[in-house]
Amino acid sequence: MTPDQIAQANVELRDAAPLDIVRWAIAQAGGRAIVSTNFRPFEAVILHLATQVQPDIPVLWVDHGYNRPATYTHGEAVKNLLGLKIKAYVPKITTAHYDAVFGGAPDPTPENEDRIKAFSTAMKLEPFQRGMRELAPTVWITALRKAQNPNRAGLDIVSHDGNFGALKVSPVFHWSEQQMDDYLTANGLPNEWDYFDPAKADEKRECGLHVAWGGDAVKA
Repeated sequence: MTPDQIAQANVELRDAAPLDIVRWAIAQAGGRAIVSTNFRPFEAVILHLATQVQPDIPVLWVDHGYNRPATYTHGEAVKNLLGLKIKAYVPKITTAHYDAVFGGAPDPTPENEDRIKAFSTAMKLEPFQRGMRELAPTVWITALRKAQNPNRAGLDIVSHDGNFGALKVSPVFHWSEQQMDDYLTANGLPNEWDYFDPAKADEKRECGLHVAWGGDAVKA
């Protein structure tokens, strides 16, 4: 899609229901749509929406190996509940190797910014890019929400993703946490709060998937 077409799509979809946005996204994909997940809180919303439209949609999940036990058990529960077609990708280096050589996942402090980016590149961005290359989607459905952190305020429901060369569609982009919670309740979906992503360190920074430095880091 051209920039003008993307802008027009965002105008037309601004007040659309997320399920209708998913229908629109999959219609653009030519059979090559995917949805990504990390099984963080509220992820069951986007996974439920996507599978309502395309039950066999590939679900790209990078397991960097540092998830907490609750996240793994939650992921298995959602996978079984929705019949997810998980396409799992793991880093080229094991957690034991990373711990021994690099001291493990860095502490989430400002002075560790370079180490956090290096960790994200090796343990999250590289396997994610490998997955995107192998699955080769034309449309990438995400759970991005504007309210999650300041970096996302400049995005929109539909955007071109320069890192991975796909049309990125975020059906719940304008939803609040309350709307997400209401959707979980209405559809009997589980949630999980014991989640921590060492590639982000805190909710107000990006791990690199949705910002330019992430694409540059993996190519380096």
